[in-house]
Amino acid sequence: MTPTSMPPWRREKRAHFPGVPAWGLATTRQAPERFQVSPLAEVSKEWAWGGADGTGVRVCVVDTGVDAGHPRIGGLERSFEVVSGDGGKPKIVGCDPADPAGHGTACAGVIRSIAPGASLTSLRVLTDGKTGTGDALMAGLSWAIDAGFDLINLSLSTTRSDFRQSLQELADRAYFRRCLLVAAAHNMPVLSFPWTFSSVVSVASHDEPDPMTYYYNPAPPAEFHARGVKVPVAWAGGREIRSTGNSFAAPHITGICALILSKHPWLTPFQLKTVLYLAADNTTQNGEAHVP
Repeated sequence: MTPTSMPPWRREKRAHFPGVPAWGLATTRQAPERFQVSPLAEVSKEWAWGGADGTGVRVCVVDTGVDAGHPRIGGLERSFEVVSGDGGKPKIVGCDPADPAGHGTACAGVIRSIAPGASLTSLRVLTDGKTGTGDALMAGLSWAIDAGFDLINLSLSTTRSDFRQSLQELADRAYFRRCLLVAAAHNMPVLSFPWTFSSVVSVASHDEPDPMTYYYNPAPPAEFHARGVKVPVAWAGGREIRSTGNSFAAPHITGICALILSKHPWLTPFQLKTVLYLAADNTTQNGEAHVP
């Protein structure tokens, strides 16, 4: 078998690109791979989300909180946080729509910019944008899945293997409840969870500026590449900054998923992931133009 015919997932792992977070692809320097596409259906970007704005789709941003008053957010449906209850057991309570770190606001702002009609709810499981307990993450994610959200954005992960089985069980529960988890790959080349699970949509960065350009990656664990380098994002204190990270690639895909579900609300996670694949920029046929 020659290198050109060898399946991507059987090849040696690609070298890391300087300036692009781990697992990403520098598509300004190396073209995404094209490969044979099975003619399952005539799925195009226009078919997938043309004319949609996210209306009717409920999204939960599990992160550091979201500043509902930020100009790029435009309000939230609800805001919650995980706190320590009786005996130290985590519980979910309502809270002010604030974000002490800015990270969750950044992710929510990206989703809002792509799917302005989607309903956003914030669930704070991290404190300063970097730290949080595994128990808080587990409790928050479990609550969000049971609350019936269509999409959950997880621009976070844990390297602790003792949480792997419980997180995988939650990811599977979400999958079969028709709740799709969109998870950012780690910014470092380390093993972490839940983005490495097959039941989630895993996202790493590319370095192009178009927020609607994304690519299918035939060599997982990261399944898609979306904008994640020098992204203009909302930040704490009503500010806007440019930041790089897989954290900001994931909400681009979450926003696109919200558009698709807004137009096709009966899609299951399996079907939605298939539509994402068929509408990606390296799988769409005949060089189809992007839908505004």
